[in-house]
Amino acid sequence: MKIKKAVIPAAGLGTRVLPASKSCPKEMLNIVDKPAIQYIVEEAVKSGIEDILIITNRGKGVIEDHFDRSPELEERLLASGKQAMYDEVVAISKLANINFVRQKETKGLGHAIMCAESFVGNEPFAVLYGDDVIMGEDPVCGQLCRAYEKYGKGVVGIKEVSMEAIQKYSSMKTQHIEGNLYGISDMIEKPKPEEVFSLFSILGRCVLPPQIFEILRNTKPGAGNEIQLTDAMKQLAVTEGMIGVDFVGTRYDMGNKLGILKATVETALNHKEVGDDFREYLKSLKL
Repeated sequence: MKIKKAVIPAAGLGTRVLPASKSCPKEMLNIVDKPAIQYIVEEAVKSGIEDILIITNRGKGVIEDHFDRSPELEERLLASGKQAMYDEVVAISKLANINFVRQKETKGLGHAIMCAESFVGNEPFAVLYGDDVIMGEDPVCGQLCRAYEKYGKGVVGIKEVSMEAIQKYSSMKTQHIEGNLYGISDMIEKPKPEEVFSLFSILGRCVLPPQIFEILRNTKPGAGNEIQLTDAMKQLAVTEGMIGVDFVGTRYDMGNKLGILKATVETALNHKEVGDDFREYLKSLKL
């Protein structure tokens, strides 16, 4: 079954990138000339997604504004003869059918996903974490969608991380299937060292069947006293099995100051307008 819907949770407070996120949602922090969340939406669209739900909360109306039309700006651009820039601005509002819903209380990623139930209906859907921008020729969301279409099971994007990092993320119990695909039979959120299954962790992307909502409704608060999506996926993995895709792409954690800097520098180096000049600038620095 083709995956046509995606959910982007973007309701987090962004405490790791304060004070920048006090007045500007971390999802709207720029990577060169586009906000982080636009890269995520573009990845979904390149993966064949047609309908997108962005989950926000108070103070994040600027995200909705970004994907809306801006008549005054568009009129000014046309009047100034800036057709290419006008086309680029208008194209943002036409990327996909983008909807918004507010998570009234920040009760965890699992609770945020429950807010998407009426949007999703009875079909599988992709989840692209609002903190994670992943760059690459082959969109990671598309890599996961292909695995779902082949195996008919929930899919998570995984990468190996350090022992230190795994205790902040999640750990997967895996068995190699083929290529970069793994069967997943168990997982744990924020494991203690003795609880680690492997150094494979979910990083930023998954494709889930609609039964995840029933599981979430019966999932008790876990780490941080929040409803953890990982706890619900654990039940899915144990009862039905899931697929892990060791995805191809470069991930940037946009909820992390160093991640933002890496994304900005590496994207700038490959940018068609400023890449060459920026590279020369970096070479000229006396480090």
